[in-house]
Amino acid sequence: MKFSNREDIIQLTPLWQGERFDDGRPRVPDDILKRMEKITNEEAWAVLEAKGYKYQFEGSLKMVHPDKVLVGRAVTAVMMPKRPDLHDYLLEYGQKEEGRHGFFNVWVIDALVEDDVVVVDMFDKIYEGTFSGGNLSTTIATRTKRGQVIYGGIRDLQQIVEIENLQTYYRGIDPTPIRDVTLVGMNVPCRIGGAICMPGDVVLGTPAGITFIPPHLAEEICINSEKTRLKDMFGFERIREGRYSSADIDVAEWAPAIEADFREWRERNTPDDLKHLIWD
Repeated sequence: MKFSNREDIIQLTPLWQGERFDDGRPRVPDDILKRMEKITNEEAWAVLEAKGYKYQFEGSLKMVHPDKVLVGRAVTAVMMPKRPDLHDYLLEYGQKEEGRHGFFNVWVIDALVEDDVVVVDMFDKIYEGTFSGGNLSTTIATRTKRGQVIYGGIRDLQQIVEIENLQTYYRGIDPTPIRDVTLVGMNVPCRIGGAICMPGDVVLGTPAGITFIPPHLAEEICINSEKTRLKDMFGFERIREGRYSSADIDVAEWAPAIEADFREWRERNTPDDLKHLIWD
């Protein structure tokens, strides 16, 4: 058994046609990650819902830095309650056959690279379910400069708060160390609450919650969201000026006169970071 198998990951993500990491994960381009940092969960949800991806958002987690947006590429891990025969076999196999060191959570962290986000299904275990504390969170921050999403517990919150280049989403806090859990999969599909995350998904974390974005939809979501943002800028401005009402603006399709006004407006007011947009 391998905990991270390139061929399996490629088979699980067949719609991605771009670059991949050595481990097989889709490598969404850096510029898409940068653009994603300005996107809201609601904007991403609109595209995902239209495409039939109904279970990509989870809003039940707490976050360490309310003012930080988290964007990165997912490295997933699935933990289960300890069953001695399975636990002992997998621990021994990883250490002897794959040369891994330490406990299961360290194996996952050792696989991280820059711009990754570790996404862990800890089956909502908090007591003795603390995936990371001060030391391991510092390691995650050093390796990824991004963050962690833990559907379970963390410890050493006072230390984690001090790590500026790390965002952390978690379910609860406990002083106990991690115990009685077994890693049964790494870079496999995992569940975070009611949401599904796949290896290589773009993780979008905001104060509203977490959205897991399939790699093949990431660029489309950026374009759709950027167009929505520009239209919102126009609509808010015109409402404040009293030229249109919310009923005029908050509709699926604008009247021809408003569309014409918007075309003229965007020629003068489109920010530099949105001038790449192509309009019909």
